[in-house]
Amino acid sequence: MRAREEGRRWSVRRRYDAAKSTFSTTRLVALLATALTLASAPAAAAAARCPRTTLGDVEDEVMCTVCGVPLNLATDAPQAARERAFIVALIRQCRTKSQIKQALVDQYGERVLALPKAKGFGLGAYVVPVVGFLIAAALVGAAAVRWRRRRPDRRASQPAAESPIEPGASARLEADLQRYDL
Repeated sequence: MRAREEGRRWSVRRRYDAAKSTFSTTRLVALLATALTLASAPAAAAAARCPRTTLGDVEDEVMCTVCGVPLNLATDAPQAARERAFIVALIRQCRTKSQIKQALVDQYGERVLALPKAKGFGLGAYVVPVVGFLIAAALVGAAAVRWRRRRPDRRASQPAAESPIEPGASARLEADLQRYDL
């Protein structure tokens, strides 16, 4: 009997030690996770303070001033390489996309922008297509209404009792039907 009690004590002791080591391992993992979170917080805060943009994000909205094509398509032009280097330097200074575009306009002029500004004469680039589409839609609608009114109504022009086949043809058709027993 004593051996059995010894076995139980040993079993309880082992379970207690296993639970204790699991508890300390869990505490160690939680402590490490907290330390990593606190260590990464300054880096995340610094990244949040620096509004980042990418070269590809700006490249498709600016033009090579020599080639006259978007910067992402002008791969071999030396001027395009200079513009890219200028954009990369501004990105490293944590400039926003609009600040980079404004710096490019200050450096190279308005022709560097792929899209005109929506002010003054540049506004026409956005308004003229919309107005043209609306005028074209109105013309197509008016032509459809006019065409529809000009078509004669077939039901109103033909009397209901009159058949579209001449009387002689109708008699021949009846004779053929009788002959073939259809």
